[in-house]
Amino acid sequence: MLATRHRMRTSALFSHTVRSGVRNGRRNLVLYVASSTPDEPTRIGFIVSKAVGNAVARNLVKRRLREIAVETIHRHPCGIQVVVRALPASASATWDELGDDYLRAFSAAASRLASKPGESAGWRNNAPAAVEAKRVEGDDVRDPS
Repeated sequence: MLATRHRMRTSALFSHTVRSGVRNGRRNLVLYVASSTPDEPTRIGFIVSKAVGNAVARNLVKRRLREIAVETIHRHPCGIQVVVRALPASASATWDELGDDYLRAFSAAASRLASKPGESAGWRNNAPAAVEAKRVEGDDVRDPS
């Protein structure tokens, strides 16, 4: 479970991240990343519409994505905002497929954000760690299904 300080809770934060952030899409999700001030905690929000499936399927996708996103907070505790939009294909995706899509989308978006002019110097210094983010078998990542 994400701590309250790491949750995106207002529509203004979602809108800011989606509109001014860097976007990267995969088969199962679209990920938006925007920088914030270096002293703000990293915030992550999820958008899982009814197109994904019934309530059980949507909640399963949210739980899986939330658990995968915890790694982002460990690597970058401050300075970024992330919005993850689940696509309908995510309902039938396996744990590994969702994890790979998230990590690849985050790495690509982080690279683009780091090279974007006018972004904070603190984020640029942390970007290589995001690009190298890989999920290794045996990590402390649980399958919540």
